[in-house]
Amino acid sequence: MDIEDLLDRRAITPKVHAPTKRHALSLIAETAARLYGLDAGDVLDALLAREQLGSTGLGSGVAIPHARLPGLRRIRAVFMRLETPVEFDAVDGQPVDLLFALLAPSEAGADHLLALARVSRLLRQSELRKQLRQSHTPDAIHALLAQPARPSAA
Repeated sequence: MDIEDLLDRRAITPKVHAPTKRHALSLIAETAARLYGLDAGDVLDALLAREQLGSTGLGSGVAIPHARLPGLRRIRAVFMRLETPVEFDAVDGQPVDLLFALLAPSEAGADHLLALARVSRLLRQSELRKQLRQSHTPDAIHALLAQPARPSAA
C-alpha cells in the first residue's frame, strides 16, 4: 500500500491553526468533503465516533484519525501539520501536531488495516517526523510521505 495512492497533494496542509482536537478533526472533515465529495458533517461525526472508542494519538506528536464512510470508492487521506500542538489524549500524553487521517469505504476490510499499519510504520520514524515539521509546502511533505516503504527488520 503506497501513500502516494492514498494522499493527494491537495489534501496536505502544512500550517493549520486549530486550538482543539475537535477543531483539527473538523478541518480534516472539511478538506475531505471538498476533495472527495463527502459531507463534512458525516466525516466529522465518523472521526469523533472513532475517537470515542479510544484516541488515535500514537505518541511523539502524531495522530492517525480514521473512519469508515459510505460513499467512498477507495481509501483516501488528509495530512495536516498544526502550528501549535493540541491535546489529543495520545498514549504518551504529549500533544499532537502531525495528523494523517485515513478515510475508508464502509466495506473496506483488510485494506483499511493495511493502510493504518503502513502509515503507523512510516510515522514512527523520528527523522521523518522531524523533516515533516520542517517542511513548508504540500509538495515537500508529499515527497517525504510518498517514499517507498522500507523493509522492516526481522
